[in-house]
Amino acid sequence: MRERRKRLIGRVVSNKMDKTVVVKVERLQRHRLYKKVMRRSKKYKAHDEHNTCKVGDLVRIVESRPLSREKRWVVEEILESVEETS
Repeated sequence: MRERRKRLIGRVVSNKMDKTVVVKVERLQRHRLYKKVMRRSKKYKAHDEHNTCKVGDLVRIVESRPLSREKRWVVEEILESVEETS
């Protein structure tokens, strides 16, 4: 059977929680009347089992069963990692 879960790509904006990251997903939307292309974004809480994600990483998240009150996504893979400067 084909995989039916949704997948989104976004940037990690927070990793301060234990085993949870906040991922900001941006999309482009055209205004109905003025036809201007607008950038819309939404934040998702995703499960990060081994706390491997850092702020700024590009990640792919996949839909899952509810893991907590707001967490319904799991980090599938890190597509692009950010170098830490410290």
